[in-house]
Amino acid sequence: MMDAEITHSRQKELYSPNFTVIEPETGWQLINWRELWRYRDLFFFLVWRDVKTRYAQSILGVGWAVIQPLFTMVVFTIVFGNLAKVDSEGLPYAIFSYTALVPWTYFSGSLSSSSSSLLSARGMISKVYYPRLVIPVAPVLSKLIDFGIALLILFGLMLWFRVSPTIWALSLPLLILIMMLTATGMGMWLTALAIQYRDINYATGFFVTLFMYASPVVYAASSVPEQYRTWYALNPMAGVIEGFRSALLGSNPMPWEMIGIGAGVSLLLFVSGALYFRRMERIFADVV
Repeated sequence: MMDAEITHSRQKELYSPNFTVIEPETGWQLINWRELWRYRDLFFFLVWRDVKTRYAQSILGVGWAVIQPLFTMVVFTIVFGNLAKVDSEGLPYAIFSYTALVPWTYFSGSLSSSSSSLLSARGMISKVYYPRLVIPVAPVLSKLIDFGIALLILFGLMLWFRVSPTIWALSLPLLILIMMLTATGMGMWLTALAIQYRDINYATGFFVTLFMYASPVVYAASSVPEQYRTWYALNPMAGVIEGFRSALLGSNPMPWEMIGIGAGVSLLLFVSGALYFRRMERIFADVV
């Protein structure tokens, strides 16, 4: 009799308003924006931690955000501009390539960090509950600091080469949003897959390198044959990079068709990546 009373009392205590029972969700789930907002302090901490650890005990600090695209621009200018004589649409190849490297460096860095984020946070995943979605999204936001610094250098180069932006520079927020959605969507797909298939983590660097040559970084999109450009536009970064060049350098009219197709693909990647990530979220702690 005494044991039954204790059990009944324990059940009442367990399901009282002072206790929260967390149960795994099943099926396809959309993003729980309200829950993400409740954990906004953790979100901010992870973003700030990513920034600090990237430059901690570094002599150059944020200077690396400038060195990487600048040195890559120098190499590309020598190899593709001077030796291979790649068409730069009447612009100096240095600023032609650097304008593409600004969004591309952000995208490649965000994707690489986001795709390995769950494996890097395996200690937190197995010990405490929080919305796991903050893990792959945090690197995408933290890389915006590097992107902003590289963009300032681009404005300086525009002054040096006496290149004026067009009125379509006002569309840069849209291009940045497409770039972020693409990096986040692909990052959620890859990091969720990497939990079960560790080969994904090793193949990401190789994939990013190949993807760069499938994007108009070292060449102009106008060099792609006309009959293939619609298929080429399925790469969201193609519209973003060409949009940057058109808006800031005025090399060509704004490629709105390419940007529109890329925006649709980026949104599809983001939604499908979020759905797949949320579906696999319940097994992360078991297989990490």
